[in-house]
Amino acid sequence: MEGPYKLLAVIPHPDDESLGMGGTLAKYAAEGVEISLLMATRGERGWTGPAEENPGMELLGQLREQELRDAAQVLGVREINFLDWIDGEVDHVDPAEAVMKIACHIRLIRPHVVVTFDPFGAYGHPDHIALSQYTVGAVMAAADAGFLNPYCDTPHRVSKLYYMADTVNLVEDYRRMFDGPITYEMDGVNREHTGWPTWAVSARIDTRAYWPVMLKAILCHRSQVSEMADKLTDTPTQFEHPDWWAEQTYYRVFSLVNGGHKVETDLFEGLR
Repeated sequence: MEGPYKLLAVIPHPDDESLGMGGTLAKYAAEGVEISLLMATRGERGWTGPAEENPGMELLGQLREQELRDAAQVLGVREINFLDWIDGEVDHVDPAEAVMKIACHIRLIRPHVVVTFDPFGAYGHPDHIALSQYTVGAVMAAADAGFLNPYCDTPHRVSKLYYMADTVNLVEDYRRMFDGPITYEMDGVNREHTGWPTWAVSARIDTRAYWPVMLKAILCHRSQVSEMADKLTDTPTQFEHPDWWAEQTYYRVFSLVNGGHKVETDLFEGLR
């Protein structure tokens, strides 16, 4: 299959693109792959500073959108689109509407590869989990000629779908960095960052050469990563551990172009 190749990342909040897959996006952008981001929210509820300094949802959303656009420019992202949902309410969106909107973007962008969060939402965040479910449904709907929409009526079949798959080793690195696990409290349950076993990883993408770009993109999200930013900029060599910077890992949900248990080194394997 001839290029240009296209990758669509379906992401819940600004900063997920840099922290979750920044090295991968930078690598593929540098190789000429057209990178698009589909953002569910603008992170309007993600204030991390003192409560009395919270600018409010509208202004915080504007700030985080600009941080995202700055980071995307660093990473080489070609296009950003928003679903215009509210941070913290993604799992309350009507599922049929959600699938329809994402499917329409897939039909318009026509990516070869789609990447999103895993079914655990990394650490149980309901926005992450819901968007993972919607995206899987949308990939199927986008290819269905019976799925009718006047704004995007040409079906598109995605060749490969991946989940971001944080390994158990990466989860342990995060635990050490933050002096404890990343957690999310939901329905009285404290959900913890969930690592994928090594054997379950389908693709390992070599991002060693792109960690400076990834770091620069992460630091664009200053409203979210001030604690991490201080650590990274004060003692950057502390975090040059291979589990952090050398590779990023994924689980192949399906592929129409390749198979087998051999671990991939390219999300476009079978296409080029």
